[in-house]
Amino acid sequence: MDVLLKKDVDHLGDKDEIVSVKNGYGRNFLIPTGAAILATESVKKMHAETLKQRSHKATKIKEEAEELAKTIEGATIKVGAKVGENGKIFGSISNVQVAEALVAAGHNVERKRIKILGSAIKTVGTYEAEVQVHKEIKVTIKFEVTEA
Repeated sequence: MDVLLKKDVDHLGDKDEIVSVKNGYGRNFLIPTGAAILATESVKKMHAETLKQRSHKATKIKEEAEELAKTIEGATIKVGAKVGENGKIFGSISNVQVAEALVAAGHNVERKRIKILGSAIKTVGTYEAEVQVHKEIKVTIKFEVTEA
């Protein structure tokens, strides 16, 4: 079954994509929750026309995302945390703290677009995270966890 996604669905696709899904998933979850509509021939034609009109805007957004990726890639991000003995952090660092540090540095990135590479961060040090700036552009950034 082909459906047109009305919003981003994790591990399936982004908004305004036509994807194939199993009948039960489409009819029992995606369509009733408003995440997708059935991709009939008329919907596909309307979707093609809409994409044609948006293409200019999409290229501009992609260029802005590339610029943001270049600035983020070279930036040094510092995340402050409460530290106990032996450099251990109380709790752990998540993508929320990394997103807050990026916003404080002047880069507007949503927290759901940040994925910390490796296992849970529980000590002071330098780590890496992957930031998906655009659906086609991913950047690996380094951030340093320091004592607050």
